[in-house]
Amino acid sequence: MNWNNSTQQPWGPAPEKPSGAASGLPAWARKRVLLPAAAGLFVAGAVAGSAGGSGTENAGSATPAPLATVTVTASPKAGTTPAAEPPAPKGTTRPADDDSGAKASVPDFVGMGLQSAQDAAQAKGFSALTSHDSAGRDRMQLLDRNWKVCSQNVAAGKSVPTSTELDFGAVKTEESCPAEDREPTKVVGGRMPDFAGKSVNTARDALDSGTSLTVKDAAEGRMVLLESNWKVCTQVPAAGTKLNGQPVELTAVKFEESCP
Repeated sequence: MNWNNSTQQPWGPAPEKPSGAASGLPAWARKRVLLPAAAGLFVAGAVAGSAGGSGTENAGSATPAPLATVTVTASPKAGTTPAAEPPAPKGTTRPADDDSGAKASVPDFVGMGLQSAQDAAQAKGFSALTSHDSAGRDRMQLLDRNWKVCSQNVAAGKSVPTSTELDFGAVKTEESCPAEDREPTKVVGGRMPDFAGKSVNTARDALDSGTSLTVKDAAEGRMVLLESNWKVCTQVPAAGTKLNGQPVELTAVKFEESCP
């Protein structure tokens, strides 16, 4: 056997080849390639970061922050004059101020319709107006046009403040005015008044509210409903009797009728 013709394998691991041998480039060439590549990666990262930051900023700015709302209530400026009061509707008279001190001459209202008298008084500046039943029957003046003036509490032609109360005595337009106003009957000294010829409602008003009062028709046995339209014919107890809570009985007829 020819030992010289056989190739003898070296002992131990084969020596490593330099890394530069795999690329086939010398070391100084490999450095030149790596440096531009690293610089390119750095620039690309910076551009991407700038774009990302810009996108974030734009996204944030797309939604505006909520604004606080403040409500301001206007107040009148100092020294300003309040608006003038609107004029009264046509056909009405505005009442005069009580402290105005204005005076006016009182017209003669007697014989006028109650509504016309009130209108004339208001035209003069009087606003405190009232009325009562001159016949002493204590009737309410519900519809002023159905009543006429018989008397007035302030004499015609007298100059008085327009705040003065004017009181008209009146009767129904179809009735005659009495010579003087008839005052409603009152209990004096705790004794029974004379109710003869007076309206039943004034008799009831004169007595104590706790008095037991019975009213009967003196003529036909009718029910006495509207007491101001009925006049007293008889009474128990008699006029002048001391009242001590005893029951009272009255008989009556309508005013246009005669007592039996």
